Amino acid sequence: VIKNGNDYEEALLALEKLMDCNPAVGTSESNELELLAILIQDYESQRYKFVPPNPVEAIKFRMEQQNLTPRDLIPYMGSRSKVSEVLSGKRPLTISMIRALHSGLKIPANVLIQEKDENEEKDLIDWDRFPIKQMIEWGWITVPERYNSLGTEEMLRPLFPITDFLHPQVILCRTSNHIRSARAMDEYALMAWSARVLSLDSKKPVVAQYKPGILTLEFLHNVARFSTCEKGPLLVIDFLREHGISLVVERHLPHMYLDGAAIIVDKLKPVIGLTLRYDRIDNYWFTLMHELAHLALHLDSENNIYFDDLDIEAEDDPRENEANKLAGEALIPLEAWNKSPASRLRSPVAAEHLANQLQIHPAIVAGRMQHEFKAYQLLSNLVGHHKVRMLFPETKWE
Repeated sequence: VIKNGNDYEEALLALEKLMDCNPAVGTSESNELELLAILIQDYESQRYKFVPPNPVEAIKFRMEQQNLTPRDLIPYMGSRSKVSEVLSGKRPLTISMIRALHSGLKIPANVLIQEKDENEEKDLIDWDRFPIKQMIEWGWITVPERYNSLGTEEMLRPLFPITDFLHPQVILCRTSNHIRSARAMDEYALMAWSARVLSLDSKKPVVAQYKPGILTLEFLHNVARFSTCEKGPLLVIDFLREHGISLVVERHLPHMYLDGAAIIVDKLKPVIGLTLRYDRIDNYWFTLMHELAHLALHLDSENNIYFDDLDIEAEDDPRENEANKLAGEALIPLEAWNKSPASRLRSPVAAEHLANQLQIHPAIVAGRMQHEFKAYQLLSNLVGHHKVRMLFPETKWE
């Protein structure tokens, strides 16, 4: 057994001499050579710990290997500015970035994570950062009689079962928490809202098994046609559940800037959450279609979540552009738009004419006209202000 540096040097010397002799396999010298090699390797593994490369250098090395540009890293980090800050060392990698880079670019997790202090790992979740007062006020959690004597974690545990998908560490560490937002979202508010949506969904009975590939353009057209009915936002929930897709409406918490989310849980079970941040018919249907587009195009495992602030343009993100394009085509096909007077005339009659032709609500066409003409006061009486939240009285709206 090699116990110290002197033993190590002697073993190396002996190994060198034996290698010079090039002993035949099966001889005592060959066996001694093999034994010495094992002892030396064992001593080195205990004494000289491997120091992984710097995470940023590892990312740059993989970029060089695969001929990637910083733009190619946006799906793993969230935005062009975040990529720039990480590569320059100004922003640390988040847990979601680490898992996304490990999964997508096959960079070893231990290289990206490095060694963390035990207390840092233990305190990964800071329970006091959750907006607990707001959650209590809105009835998201039950206030126990011993409210003042309980810690925040004890009160929040019912919303975050330890062994369930809803545990905050699981939500925080998803492989791809893909966030479309130029503003910093409060990650604890985002976790609380996600858990609330999934908790509400878990209380609903399963109607059908979701079948990947079902979200064809024709299917999405059928979804859009529910918009013609006054209670379409409610009716479409039952329609989607019949095809294995859950749709949950819950208001957003402060500092979230969230319109909708698409989440895959429980062996490819999709859940779509909408906040109705803007209480308009056109916004409801475009947000729903955008999240369905993510489900159709991008969500293929239970390790993906898309959070969308649709106030933000998606020019830097190819996946967001793809979802926008499919959502737009599902609501108003480009060919029909180009042929319609609505694409040229700022007229309510033109909007209603195209809506009747496509069998969709005029609010959707009016919203498209506002966006295309960059005139957001245009046809404001047609976009359906204050017509959606009223259908969900169980939610405590402002």
